[in-house]
Amino acid sequence: MWSLPVADPGVADHRSALRLLRWLAGRAGASVAWGSVLSVVWMGSQALMPAVLGRAVDVGLTARDPQALLGWSAVLLGLGLVQATASISQHWFGVFNWLSTAYRTVQLTVRQANRLGATLPKRLATGEVVSIGTADMSSLGGAVEVVARAVGAVVAIVVVAAILLGTSVPLGLVIVIGVPVLMAAVGLGLRPLHRRQQTYRDQQATLATLAGDIVTGLRILRGVGGEPAFADRYRDQSQELRRRGDRLARVESVLEAGQLLLPGMFLVLVTWLGARLTLSGELTVGQLVAAYAYTAFLTGPIRTLTEFLHTMTRGHVAARRVAGLLAITGEFTDPARPRRLPDRDGELVDPTSGLRVAPYQLTAVAATAPEDVAGLADRLGRYRDAEVALAGVPLRELDLATVRQRILVTDNDDRLFTGRLRDELDGTGRASDDAIRAALVAASATDIVDALPDGLDAEVAERGREFSGGQQQRLRLARALLADPPVLVLVEPTSAVDAHTEVRIAARLPAARTGRTTVVCTTSPLLLEHADRVVFVDAGRVVADGSHADLLRTEPGYAALVTRAEPAASTEVAASTEPAALSEVAS
Repeated sequence: MWSLPVADPGVADHRSALRLLRWLAGRAGASVAWGSVLSVVWMGSQALMPAVLGRAVDVGLTARDPQALLGWSAVLLGLGLVQATASISQHWFGVFNWLSTAYRTVQLTVRQANRLGATLPKRLATGEVVSIGTADMSSLGGAVEVVARAVGAVVAIVVVAAILLGTSVPLGLVIVIGVPVLMAAVGLGLRPLHRRQQTYRDQQATLATLAGDIVTGLRILRGVGGEPAFADRYRDQSQELRRRGDRLARVESVLEAGQLLLPGMFLVLVTWLGARLTLSGELTVGQLVAAYAYTAFLTGPIRTLTEFLHTMTRGHVAARRVAGLLAITGEFTDPARPRRLPDRDGELVDPTSGLRVAPYQLTAVAATAPEDVAGLADRLGRYRDAEVALAGVPLRELDLATVRQRILVTDNDDRLFTGRLRDELDGTGRASDDAIRAALVAASATDIVDALPDGLDAEVAERGREFSGGQQQRLRLARALLADPPVLVLVEPTSAVDAHTEVRIAARLPAARTGRTTVVCTTSPLLLEHADRVVFVDAGRVVADGSHADLLRTEPGYAALVTRAEPAASTEVAASTEPAALSEVAS
């Protein structure tokens, strides 16, 4: 549905915004319809009250008829009870419509974020997504909620106009002509309001993005002394947001004043005209009282209609941002006729680098440049378009869901999310405690769970901030092992742990992945020693492969890389010292 390209990622056109608003209203169609019916009953019963009050004055008080006064008072009481019941019920539906629309917006954006995956950060700033989940959801919820009340307001105005036209043509014409004039006067301020709301919303997203960057890199900023500079930058952006908010508030304050002033002037006009007609004998006292009550009542529906215009303007701005996010397409699309993988597992081949990963083996990749590792992992997981093939089938000829199901890539940018640790490790919720424990043992992470008061039921804070870098890395490794994909690509899985922990992980990883294909991108001698096969990548290409010990003897570049020695160091020295170093650490 939301596949229209947009010139500016995150901002859709007018039509897309209206389509989204209609779609959201349609999803809440039944509750909006019931809310509209109840709103008509609520405001309609209230609109009839002045007529009943006027009759009570004329046939009860003026004619001094207690029976008639009692009867019309009972009718007035009945209308009041109907109005109160309908008002309470309509409010319930209004809150339901607001909440359902707001959280349906969140569901849409979250699903789109999941579909886009790694594409989303490249196309849209983090702050934009955060603003959609905070400000825009509220604006869209309000836009759908106010529809039902606006329907009731329109019906109430029509009822009042009809009654007044039957009572007095001049008073009726004042209503028929005056209300559209009031709406037109309010509409004059909507265009500048829309423009200023758009600029304010853009600045909100910019500030949210900057705040996220500062929080994420706070340690680095303090380490390099950049905290004051970023604080000044945030202060400047915050002041710019305040200035735009002030400009927006000026327009909104004028509209708010108009919502009070114009109906008040309307009330004065009708009261003056009704008094003149009463003095001339064209209206009775009861009809004058009713006319005044009608006018006082109309301030509510008129205010509701101006609120409708204001809220729909805000909703349109929010809908453009949300529709813009929904219009973003991923970097990769599923082929028209996806191929199926053969039942047997096969090689994973990357022609760009010349890497060939045999099935059911633990293959280690040692690369001289970190960017080569990142590129290789992206290609193997199809986060970058390439000629990679699995079991002879190019990944681009498979649907993306199949690729994600068969190949899991995990690196040190992966995050721990808020929630129970058990749910964080086992996203499917189907793993047994024994399976979770086995994954924790393989990742040497049992001590982390044992130290928590609630164990696996402990709550993980945002981004797992209560855990150290090494603990987070081990928990991420346990999560990847528990997922048990047919092909697992690990990027530097032990870079943040100490040597003793790394020895345990290196020794346990092959057994944990028995019968599965595993690729470990690392330069750690401890992991390389336990690999079934080691591939040496230099300048983005495979230049040698074999066992760790063989490469130490035959490849000076490899020996220099994994022993952190100078390239000129002799191969014999590297080969003779490396096993001794491994033995010492392991012991």
